Amino acid sequence: MCIRDRPLFVEVGSEIKVGDTVCIIEAMKLFNEIESEISGTIVKVLIDDSSPVEFDQPLFLVDPS
Repeated sequence: MCIRDRPLFVEVGSEIKVGDTVCIIEAMKLFNEIESEISGTIVKVLIDDSSPVEFDQPLFLVDPS
């Protein structure tokens, strides 16, 4: 199954905790799970699926709790 066929890890309104996987980023044919550094609620997704991202680029806006 292709990665794109799987359900989203998080979406707007999702509750997350420190260490939860929020997305996967492909770099040089390696798939890296990105874990949350804070707890809270996803307010906005800042990137589109399959879009290139830069190092240290914000991916989500989170309302901390």
